[in-house]
Amino acid sequence: MRAVIISGGRITNYKYIRTQIKPNDTIICADSGYNHAIKLGVTPSAIVGDFDSIGEIPNDVTCLRYPTRKDLTDTEIAVEYARDKGFQDYLLLAGTGSRVDHSLTNILLLKSILERGGRAMLIDENNKIAITDSLLELQESPGSIVSLVPITDCEGVTTKNLEYPLNDAKMYVGRGLGVSNIMVKNNAMVSVSTGVLLVIVAKD
Repeated sequence: MRAVIISGGRITNYKYIRTQIKPNDTIICADSGYNHAIKLGVTPSAIVGDFDSIGEIPNDVTCLRYPTRKDLTDTEIAVEYARDKGFQDYLLLAGTGSRVDHSLTNILLLKSILERGGRAMLIDENNKIAITDSLLELQESPGSIVSLVPITDCEGVTTKNLEYPLNDAKMYVGRGLGVSNIMVKNNAMVSVSTGVLLVIVAKD
């Protein structure tokens, strides 16, 4: 089972985002993510947050209200709620947008999930963002852009079926060695011996 966390960031292509949700997913909305859920045509099992931007609060869905002055973002609260329910597999939607601070925090939330033994991906209309500290397999069309972005210094980075191969490479935070690689087959592999990598399948 997977928890789909819908945040309050930007969605412009609801049709595409809807295709990322599976029938057996459990939907959890972070505050105004509920407004997106309505447009996506999905019903959440819970809505959590401070409810400062949700609009009308439904009375037929579990709603957990938190103070506006708090140490966690609404998305973090949603992930914690899902974790308490036993979920270890997460998909984050509407986690990016015009607020760089929120976007970065949500992307780096993938690392927090990974450190606690979970699996997570953040998807928007232009990016699929995964994370690994070991091995990650990709299933995408040949020609897809794949970027490897270290969020800690990494050693032993090796790739398979990417146009510009890496073999036991070192990658450092703030350097662009892994940006804009290309899938040459419909499957690829990225492994890292030490460190943490974001693996981003991107399109313009």
